[in-house]
Amino acid sequence: MRRFFDLVFSAAGLILGSPFFLLLWIVGFFMIGSPLFRQTRVGRHQKPFVLVKFRTMKPGTPSVASHLVDGAAITRWGRFLRRTKLDELPQLWNVLKGEMSLVGPRPCLFNQEELIQERAQRGVYEARPGITGLAQIKGIDMSVPALLAETDAVMLGNLRLSDYFRYIFLTVAGLGRGDRAPSG
Repeated sequence: MRRFFDLVFSAAGLILGSPFFLLLWIVGFFMIGSPLFRQTRVGRHQKPFVLVKFRTMKPGTPSVASHLVDGAAITRWGRFLRRTKLDELPQLWNVLKGEMSLVGPRPCLFNQEELIQERAQRGVYEARPGITGLAQIKGIDMSVPALLAETDAVMLGNLRLSDYFRYIFLTVAGLGRGDRAPSG
């Protein structure tokens, strides 16, 4: 049932939001020069997929977890996008393609070996990664791999349709913080 809602909401979001996405892309183009960001992430069954986001960091920033990046790499436009979570909107394309869900564990990078191992031990990779989830609502980021993996496993083990909608609502309402990056 969650996949049905993923398809409906991502398709509706992409169609209805397309003028807004275009505006964000144009502003990003003039402010950063390269408004979209693509990065290979760990997906369901540990298969790679290319995640799409609006760029929040300067082009050429090393591909590491957000908490490890130099805070000065985040642009002024990027800080706005992160604070409002608008940088995540292009991931609706990943959801529509079936690579992600709206709700699930945030996809990590392949160089986050400790987190990958912790998640694999707990069966987290049986599910599609998500745009938001319990860890984001609780403010748990990838800097604490064991706690994040445990929280992801608990969420997946207890995820009901009502939780799916609650996590989306709480994220849109401003509770989901995502990965923290140092301030520059």
